[in-house]
Parts: sequence; structure tokens; C-alpha cells
Amino acid sequence: MAASTLMLLALVLPTVAWPGLGLPRRPCVHCCRPAWPPAAASSPYTRVSAGDPGRGLPRVRPTIDISILKGEKGEAGVRGRSGRSGKEGPPGFRGPQGRKGQKGQVGPPGAPCQRAYAAFSVGRREGLRSGEDLQAVPFDTELVNLDGAFDLASGRFRCAVPGVYFLSLNVHTWNYEETYLHVMLNRRPTAVLYAQPGDRSVMQAQSLLLPLAAGDTVWVRMFQRDRDNAIYGERGDLYVTFSGHLVKPAAEL
Repeated sequence: MAASTLMLLALVLPTVAWPGLGLPRRPCVHCCRPAWPPAAASSPYTRVSAGDPGRGLPRVRPTIDISILKGEKGEAGVRGRSGRSGKEGPPGFRGPQGRKGQKGQVGPPGAPCQRAYAAFSVGRREGLRSGEDLQAVPFDTELVNLDGAFDLASGRFRCAVPGVYFLSLNVHTWNYEETYLHVMLNRRPTAVLYAQPGDRSVMQAQSLLLPLAAGDTVWVRMFQRDRDNAIYGERGDLYVTFSGHLVKPAAEL
């Protein structure tokens, strides 16, 4: 009976009332409810004291689903005005060459090609002796004279189509007399036809190419030195001829 009574008193009375017994002192805690708010913890379960009634219970943290609160997409607004054009940028790199296109349609026929022509060929049937130091040889026979460019009386061809011309001079010499002729371009001698005097007459020829400009003249000049100068001719035959024709016009050079 005495032992039971002492056990009950030890449970009911505080330890301070029994210093002499050597029993350990217990801390004072609330018996009705735990301390609030609980201490923060990094885990979902809050650490509480051993005497806390809520010891071991998980801590609940409420979460809200934001997608439930999001509203529906609204209608597109009115398009605004276009902005100002910016400055022109630098040119880009050249792109690759494209494929060859299809063959086009045949075009209309062009105008016919018009080529320029110029030619003359004249002769002298009568013989001629020099009477002056410088004497132009006139001609009395017209073989070819396109557009009338050669004047028989003056013995001159006037160029109307500029270009390169081929010229040739053929004469028959006179026995025992000298033959000395120049092919003239305007006032300048360009070629000589010469034959020494002899007991037999011969045919002499000279030919050359000359570039002629519009308005240039070509003619034959008889040149007298210290001897008689003559060319032979007869009424029935043509011994003296002077000819020329355009080889290539200046527009094609």
C-alpha cells in the first residue's frame, strides 16, 4: 500500500517538489494543444516536440492550377497603318545563272542589204604628145561610168563613195619616144608608168590600190622632161585605158 501511494505521488506532483528524491526535471508543456505556428521546415513534414499531439502528421500545402484560371483567346485587333519605307540596302550578291530560255519566235524579215558600188573604165583612141611640162590626159571613150563619176574631158574621176579602190593604167608606147606618166591623187603623184625610147613600141601597165575619201579625184598626168613624151593610139583600136573600181567601202573597214 505504501509503495503504490508513493508511485502515484511521483506522477502527479512536479519534480521541484521532490528535490531530495533525485528524479530528473521534466519540461513544462501544454497539455491541451500544440504550439502554433510550427517551425518552418524544408520537408513537407514539420518537426514538432515529442509531446506535440500533431507529431508525425504531414503538412499540407495547397496548390492552384493556373491553367484553370486562364481565359479564352480574344479576337484579332484592327491592323495598323504601314510604316515608312526604310533606306535602300546594299546590293546583294549575284545569283546563279538561270537555265536557258526557250527559243523565241522568228522575227519579221529585215530590209534588203544595200551595198555601195563605184566603178569606171575609159579609153583613148588617138595618140597624144606632150605639149606642156604637166598635162592631164583626156579620154574619148567611155566603157563603164557608174553614176557619171568620171569626166572624160578633164580626165578625172571624182570619188562619191569613200573606200579602197583598185586603179589600173595601160598604154602603148611610141617608137623612139619616151613615155612618162603619173597616176595622180588630187595634186599628188602616187605611181609612175615609164618606158624608155626604143625602136619598137610596147604595152606598159601600172596598177595600185588607193584609199579615197569623198571628193578625192584621180587622173593621169603626162610629164615632159628633156625628151619628147608620147603615147600611141589609132582610130580603129583602143590602146590606152584607165580603170578603177571600189574594193571595199569605208563603212565596212
